[in-house]
Amino acid sequence: MPGLLNNRTMLGATFVGLAGIAAAMLVVGPPKDDAVKPAAVQASKPSAAGVAPSAKVAIAPAPAASPAAPADERFVIKRILPINGPIKYGEWHWDDKNVPDGPIVMTVDLDARVISVFKGGYEIGASAVLLGSDDKPTPLGVFPITEKQVKHESNLYDAEMPYMQRLTNDGITLHATKVAWGYVSHGCVGMPLDFAKKVFETTHVGDKVYITRGKMVGLGASLTS
Repeated sequence: MPGLLNNRTMLGATFVGLAGIAAAMLVVGPPKDDAVKPAAVQASKPSAAGVAPSAKVAIAPAPAASPAAPADERFVIKRILPINGPIKYGEWHWDDKNVPDGPIVMTVDLDARVISVFKGGYEIGASAVLLGSDDKPTPLGVFPITEKQVKHESNLYDAEMPYMQRLTNDGITLHATKVAWGYVSHGCVGMPLDFAKKVFETTHVGDKVYITRGKMVGLGASLTS
């Protein structure tokens, strides 16, 4: 997930050269600003018969850079939960009181080993999570939720996965599990049971989970950039 810039620690210019082949070059009206004004160069070029007719070459100004599109306000971070110190394994936080309705985005930071839940840009939940091992790592990328089941048993690992939310077709999910030091998953994002229940009740199929490694963002940043 993008990390959060607070005290939570677990978390060219173009140059245009114009040259004449003849020995004489006359610069007409030198521009004051190459980026916005045209430059005109009058030069002599020998013809096939050895006569040097004059030729005028005009260079169009470089187009102005298009302004960046404004960020979608629904995905701009407006609040970060006031959590002091690192989030310990098994610890979670939730506060959606008075938060206006908005799209749900979840972020997972593999370095911080923390998941955050945002609603309309307001962080409403955060928890330490269990992640994959070196042999079966949790993948990086953007993953929409494709399926949800309150009660699910993995046919790959013969294990119960309460409040399962599928991210990939090869078995990567969000689900409840024991989140403790020394445990790893098979690539899934494991959450404490009560926190996983709240996340499950908040999300919808199609909501996206952004999994990153060490990406730092803060207030005013876009969750989707």
